[in-house]
Amino acid sequence: MTKLPAQPVIHEVNTRVWLRELQARPGRPAGLGDVPKDAWDEITPQGIDAVWLMGVWERSDVGRDIALRDPALRSAFKQALPDVTEEDIAGSPYCIRRYVVDETLGGNAGLASARAELARRGIGLILDYVPNHLAPDSPWVSEHPEYFVQGTAEELRRDPAAYLEAGGRILARGRDPFFPPWPDVVQLNAFAPELRAATTDVLARIGELCDGVRCDMAMLLMNDVFARTWQRHAGPPPEEDFWPAVLSGVRQRRPGMTFVAEAYWDLEWALQQQGFDFCYDKRLYDRILHGSAESVRAHLRAGEDYQRRLVRFLENHDEPRVAAHLGPPEERAAAVMTATLPGATLWHEGQFTGRRTHLPVFLTRRPEEPPDAGLRAFHERLLAAVRNTGMRNGHWRLLECEGWPDNASHRALLAWCWTGETGRFVSVVNFAGHRSQARVRLPWTELTDSQVRLAGLLDDSRYERSGREVTGPGLFVDLDAWGVHLFAVEPGRG
Repeated sequence: MTKLPAQPVIHEVNTRVWLRELQARPGRPAGLGDVPKDAWDEITPQGIDAVWLMGVWERSDVGRDIALRDPALRSAFKQALPDVTEEDIAGSPYCIRRYVVDETLGGNAGLASARAELARRGIGLILDYVPNHLAPDSPWVSEHPEYFVQGTAEELRRDPAAYLEAGGRILARGRDPFFPPWPDVVQLNAFAPELRAATTDVLARIGELCDGVRCDMAMLLMNDVFARTWQRHAGPPPEEDFWPAVLSGVRQRRPGMTFVAEAYWDLEWALQQQGFDFCYDKRLYDRILHGSAESVRAHLRAGEDYQRRLVRFLENHDEPRVAAHLGPPEERAAAVMTATLPGATLWHEGQFTGRRTHLPVFLTRRPEEPPDAGLRAFHERLLAAVRNTGMRNGHWRLLECEGWPDNASHRALLAWCWTGETGRFVSVVNFAGHRSQARVRLPWTELTDSQVRLAGLLDDSRYERSGREVTGPGLFVDLDAWGVHLFAVEPGRG
C-alpha cells in the first residue's frame, strides 16, 4: 500500500472518458492494464500524490435504461455533447451493481496493473465508494433485502417517483433529503446492523485494490441525517453512529487506508470526528467562486488542525468547469490559493488545460477542446514549486493585510505563510478585479536585523527588503487585479 502524505495532492480522472480517448491513439489500449507509460506521465505531473480513478466499478444496465428514458438527462447529455449517441451513454458510475472492476476497463487485473504503474511513481490510487445506495439490479437486492429501506405497495402506488419494485419487493429509491429521489438507485438502510457489517467488509476488500477511498455523499449516513430522512422506515438509530462503527472495523484490517468524505451542510468537522481523514471543503469552494476576499478570510480563521483535514478544490465531476466561470487571471489566483493552503487539494483532469465543458458522469465521450498550453505550464510550475520547496510540511499561519485611512483596497488582499525546516514562504493574492495595496507584516522576528531576500517561486522575480521593515510595519504589496506573489523568504546580508 502506498501511504499518502499528510496533505495529499489528488488528481481526479474520469476513467472511461480517459481510456476512450487513449484508445483513439496508435496502439489502442483496451483497458487499464494496457495504458502506455507516457499516458500515466500525463496525469501525474510533478506534485501529484494520488490519482482518483473515478468510475471503475461495474455499472448497472437497469440504471442505464432508466437514464436513457429520462428526458431531463437526455437534454443534459445533448447540451454537453451535441452529437451524443446511445453508445456514449454508459449509465452513472454512482449507480453501481457490484464492487468489481468493470471488465470493459480490464477488470481487477487491469486495475492492479494501473496501481503498480502509479506505485512505481510513488503515487497512490483512490477509488470511489457509494455508501447510500446501489443499483436496482445489484445482487444484494435479492440476496440481502434486509440491507435496504423497504416500502409498501400503497407507497409505490401513491409515489412511484420515490419507490420501485425490485427483486419481488418494494424498495425506496435513494435520496438526498433536500432533493427528489434519484430514479436509478435503491436506498440502503444505514441503521441495519447487517448493512453496517457488509459495508465494513466491502470497504476492506476495496482496500486490497487501492490506497484510499472517496466516500460519496458521506453525510447522508450519519445517524441524525439518516433519521431525519428515513426514521419512519428505518426505525430508531443505533447507539453508535454509522461511520465510527464502519471505519473502525475497516482500519483493523486495512490500517493504512485513507478515507475522504464528500461532505456538505457544514458537517465537515463532525465527519472528521467520526473517523474521516479528509472532508470536502465546499464552503471555501463557494466563497472562492461566488464570495469576497473577506468571506474567504473569515473561513481561513479556523484552526490549522481542522484545515489540514479539508479537501480544497476549484472543480470536480459534480461542479462546473472553473474555466467556464473564471477568467484566466482569476483562475490562476484561485489556483495559487488552493495549492498553498493547508489540507488535501483536489484537481480535476482537464482543469490544467482549461476545459470548459461540464460533462455528465453518464457519458464516456466529451467534446474536443483545444488545450491551453500556457495554463497547463502554469499549473505544473505551481504544483512543482509547492512540492519541491516542501512548504506545506511546515506550520501555516494566516496573515493580516493592513491598509490606510484613504485606501481600503487592502481588504481585497489575502495573505498567509508557511514556516518549516525547508524555509519560510509567503503567499499574497489580490482577490479582486482592481489594483490593491497593503502592508503585510511577516512573523519572522529573527529576520529583523538582516536584509531579507524574497525569491519568486512562479517567476524569476527577486527583491531585497529590510528585515526591520517587513517584520515591523510590514512588507509593502502592490498587486494588479488578480495578481499573486508566491515567495521564498530568506535572510540576506546583515
